[in-house]
Amino acid sequence: MTILALDLSTAALPLYNSHSNPQNLTPHLSMSACFPRSPEPIFSDPKQRKMPTSLHSSRTDTALTNPLSRDPNRPQIDDHVYDYAKFCRPSFSNLVYCVPICENRPKTLNHDEDGGDMWLRLKDEARSDIEQEPILSNFYFSSILSHDSLGIALANHLSIKLSNSSLPSGTLYDLFLGVVTGDQEIIKAVQDDLRAVKERDPACISYVHCFLNFKGFLACQAYRIAHKLWSQGRKILAILIQNRASEVFTVDIHPGARIGRGILLDHATGVVIGETAVIGDNVSILHNVTLGGTGKACGDRHPKIGDGVLIGAGTCVLGNVRIGDGAKIGAGSVVLKPVPPRTTAVGNPARLVGGKENPIRLDKIPSLTMDHTSHISEWSDYVI
Repeated sequence: MTILALDLSTAALPLYNSHSNPQNLTPHLSMSACFPRSPEPIFSDPKQRKMPTSLHSSRTDTALTNPLSRDPNRPQIDDHVYDYAKFCRPSFSNLVYCVPICENRPKTLNHDEDGGDMWLRLKDEARSDIEQEPILSNFYFSSILSHDSLGIALANHLSIKLSNSSLPSGTLYDLFLGVVTGDQEIIKAVQDDLRAVKERDPACISYVHCFLNFKGFLACQAYRIAHKLWSQGRKILAILIQNRASEVFTVDIHPGARIGRGILLDHATGVVIGETAVIGDNVSILHNVTLGGTGKACGDRHPKIGDGVLIGAGTCVLGNVRIGDGAKIGAGSVVLKPVPPRTTAVGNPARLVGGKENPIRLDKIPSLTMDHTSHISEWSDYVI
């Protein structure tokens, strides 16, 4: 067998191998491996509308056929193929995104199953951001607009964030995609977390801004994937994801912890949540918060946080103690004993505002109001 090779830098070489029969010309290099059919943009005019398909099922199996693959271990020749994406990015408002046409496309989930109106909102915000900052068009295209659902986009974004030289993004993408598309409870939790950040953090200007840039949100979603793997007995993979999330986001959440929905990890740097910790729904936690144990004893040894709790920055809640629903923990506190519902605990060691016998009861949910200073005068006469 004769092996023929084509030097792309030499234009003088023939592009075809003729052998003996000139009617059976065979190309040295086939571009069909990269472009099965010529993709076309989809325009708003119904007469021009065509339906492209895309590949989201497996990056590792189709690295050569996916022009958008950015696997760090791929051959450098793929850079020429990747440049193709520049010619089909959205440039103006009436142009809907287009993607390379490939055959092995997974079944697209409908909106109710995989993000619903939230996914449409993310895409609209992405297009708006591109109009304001065209330099980000490739980033928004590969992160949001080239995907069919919230779950697929999340698997893609997290796989890129958590990959490294020995853990390719394609491998993580296949793993994450299988988890998020196989459990719709994760997608519902992702939507609730997005709403929590947008509604409670005044620094969050849009949902897509949170999805792409807020490391507290991304760390929480990495935990959700790791927790699913942990509950399936795949503990080695779960701990690996925990470690990578800790390195990338500086947020360390053990995959064995149980966390509800509507979670805000504000700023998030330095958050540590132990293996047997439990966190309810609609909880807001600021940076440098530790939900830890008190020693090296095994078993149920971490805090239990109720619904609607607000935990201020730099707080340590240690041991198997219960923080009641709607309670508030002031910044810098060290909590070693249970805190009743709808009360405020402040200090080191923490004490109840109003006293243990008759603590002041909160009339609003602190995790939603994000009010860190109410009733401070009843607790301290501190002045500047």
